[in-house]
Amino acid sequence: MRRIEQLMSLSGRTAVVTGGAGHIGAAMAEALAEAGATVVLVDRQRDQLQPTADGIRSRTSARVETFELELADEYAVRALPEQVAQLCGGLDILVNCAAFVGTSQLEGWAVPFEQQKTPAWRAAFEVNVTSVFELVQASLPWLKRSGKGSVINISSLYGVVGPDWRLYEGTAMGNPAAYGASKGALIQLTNWLSTTLAPNVRVNTISPGGVWRNQPETFTKRYVERTPMGRMAIEEDFKGAALYLASDLSAYVTGQNIVVDGGWCAW
Repeated sequence: MRRIEQLMSLSGRTAVVTGGAGHIGAAMAEALAEAGATVVLVDRQRDQLQPTADGIRSRTSARVETFELELADEYAVRALPEQVAQLCGGLDILVNCAAFVGTSQLEGWAVPFEQQKTPAWRAAFEVNVTSVFELVQASLPWLKRSGKGSVINISSLYGVVGPDWRLYEGTAMGNPAAYGASKGALIQLTNWLSTTLAPNVRVNTISPGGVWRNQPETFTKRYVERTPMGRMAIEEDFKGAALYLASDLSAYVTGQNIVVDGGWCAW
């Protein structure tokens, strides 16, 4: 029987993390790097990629590579796995953390339901669901070859439950239908992939709860009061779940959705 440090080791494995320059993606990537993985950060934010990679290197001494990628570009998405495999010698772990969250400037996004627009809906599904389908499909030869292939899809508590609109009253914050619908679709894609790709590749989901991002005080107070753990999440809260699902600690776990929400969905 292997010891815990052996089960959690990712030495010799390569992990691709989309949205790797973002807050949650970077935290998960750092967790995998700490466990010995070579980490490939993939993001559209060119200015944030290199500083994020440098930070992980300095704290872990891991090999960290970067790719600038637009996930709405199917050709670029499908070309990525081979590029990673050629550069790093393989692809063992795929963390689909990138997400289309829109902006308040995007027409038909952060507005009341009656004003939400189809182009914004389609853009959310293109990044949050379609790109995951494409990337997993293109990564499959290397994930199978690994013998340790693990796909981790990052959804949201709003892929599980509907929004509590009382939290948003008096703020400019929005919660578009496309966000929750696409995140729910991602959970179901996990279910489908888990039975389809087993036993060669494991596929699981992590669904984060609300993360502290300097939201309006009224929103934060309401959110905290509604959360059994009494606080919003911080990036560190997701490192353990990512390492668990990426490593042999979860060798017999597939098709699961780990909701890391401080108990929000347990009420």
